[in-house]
Amino acid sequence: MAEIKVMASAAFREAYLELLPEFERARGHKAINTWVPSVQMMHRLKGGELTDIVILSAAALDELMGAGIVAERFDLAKSGVGAAVRAGAPKPDITSGDALKRAVLAAKSVVYSTGPSGIYLSGLFQRMGIAAEIKSKVRQVQGEPAGAVVARGEAELGFQQMSELLPVAGIDLIGPLPPDVQQITVFSAGLHARANERAAARVLIGFLKAPAAAPVIRKNGMEPA
Repeated sequence: MAEIKVMASAAFREAYLELLPEFERARGHKAINTWVPSVQMMHRLKGGELTDIVILSAAALDELMGAGIVAERFDLAKSGVGAAVRAGAPKPDITSGDALKRAVLAAKSVVYSTGPSGIYLSGLFQRMGIAAEIKSKVRQVQGEPAGAVVARGEAELGFQQMSELLPVAGIDLIGPLPPDVQQITVFSAGLHARANERAAARVLIGFLKAPAAAPVIRKNGMEPA
């Protein structure tokens, strides 16, 4: 039995944790999981921390491959950005880019993460020409879901990957961003260049990519890659 070290961001967490018990039963291996915000994970891996599998956005894994830290990339799932309000609160119209802009301007407070969705939203609000206007009411969080901040009433409008908003109690999902401003992020598994359990890691990645995993991935707010 191998112990596979997995370092992963939260976007794929719910699907992964639902799939993992069957993998461990069927294959006899055990996964040791570390959940780390994307920014911290990049810092730790570039600093020399070892793991067997890295689950991150495809763009971040490409950067790690360029640095020689990750040897191979395997795409797992595609995820869009969603929006949420506190449970029971009115849901603003976000059916178009213009409607989303009005909703953000009207909100008393906005929260998003430091991960891929937050990086995208920061740029989106710049392109919309509202970044300076909303700066004082925007909060970026790391290490907890943006939805948790909304659930506590500390932000009126929250944005994050759909897969990260769905499991949060105390919020109502408005829905995904409208197609004209949606950003789809591919989340992938990377095989660390110095993986100790290379063969077992490949088996786990294959399990996560298998057709049987697709319904679980969809149930948790993503699409198979």
